Amino acid sequence: MDAMTDEVQHTEPTATEPTRELVILLYASDRTVRENVRFTLGRKVAADLPPIRVQEVATQPAVLTAMDRGGVDLAILDGEAVPGGMGLCRQLKDEIFPCPPILVLTARRDDAWLATWSRADGVVPHPVDPLRLPEAVATLLRSSTDVPVGPA
Repeated sequence: MDAMTDEVQHTEPTATEPTRELVILLYASDRTVRENVRFTLGRKVAADLPPIRVQEVATQPAVLTAMDRGGVDLAILDGEAVPGGMGLCRQLKDEIFPCPPILVLTARRDDAWLATWSRADGVVPHPVDPLRLPEAVATLLRSSTDVPVGPA
């Protein structure tokens, strides 16, 4: 038996190996809200995080199906959606374990207390701010234990 076959070979990932995309589930019943969020986030929210893919849904059953299927790194729920994202956030936190981080979009800054009740991990008010939203998303993604963080 060759001594080389008994050794475990460890290789470092190379720059040519594809990086896993981070999946962001975006729930809003209003198509323009979904478009604004998707365009604001782009393909990368931070240099130290992998690229993102936004999966848009417009109904509560679609959110539940996607979350039950797994593979979601972060959910963004519109608090103004019909039915509302805050109640859905609380339901997800009760029913999904482990639940990925959830960011809730609120109509007014004063609605942040409702987002706290819903157990949201982050809150960003409407209108979508092109600096604040990606920063909040990146912060929540970094806090998740399953998300790889490293040099771009």
